[in-house]
Amino acid sequence: MSAVSEQVTRETEPGRRDRKKAATRRTLLQTATRMFAERGYQETTVKDIAAAAGVTERTFFRYFPSKEDLVFAEILDFVPLVRQEIPRRPPGEPPLTAVLNSLLAAAAGIDGGLAILFVGAPPRALTGQTRRTHVLTDFEDGIAAALTERLAAFAPQEPPCRRDLRASVLARASVAAVRSALLIHTRDHARGDGEAGSPALEDFRTLLEEAFAVLRAQDGEA
Repeated sequence: MSAVSEQVTRETEPGRRDRKKAATRRTLLQTATRMFAERGYQETTVKDIAAAAGVTERTFFRYFPSKEDLVFAEILDFVPLVRQEIPRRPPGEPPLTAVLNSLLAAAAGIDGGLAILFVGAPPRALTGQTRRTHVLTDFEDGIAAALTERLAAFAPQEPPCRRDLRASVLARASVAAVRSALLIHTRDHARGDGEAGSPALEDFRTLLEEAFAVLRAQDGEA
């Protein structure tokens, strides 16, 4: 092999490895999402997910320390997408509308959309309270930072202290709306209250829009 060929191989090999690792991680997430929907979170084991994904349990644990971490990982992947989307929304959108539309737009950027958020573990099954709190805080802080950036750009006359407070309150209210929609969705489908033949994602989207409508009514948004 020539020196040039060796150099090209050295430069491209890390890229191939990264793509392979990303593909394996994506397969594990997609497989888990499907199996959670079919069997339920509690009934699906790490061994089941690994076998269905065509990897060993050891490989699964190289990507995710636990089944719980797999669910958290998808949520954390979602946060930066929402964080980037909020400042890009049209200037005429009020803050809560911008957050809602950013959530829906960002969902298209992750494998399976919002699927793993509502077919994964219900909150009571996620036993790590500290870990769960950390994930929720990251979600809230990401939205708050994006809203602060948006408000600074479109309402520069607002005092920074008031802007930061407003962004923080709206961010935490937004995450509460998402959690409420997830809880109602999980409860209704567990009881069989979902409309026959209605796709789960569309059901959740409707609930999310209704949850944000409640917030907008309280905030005085049109």
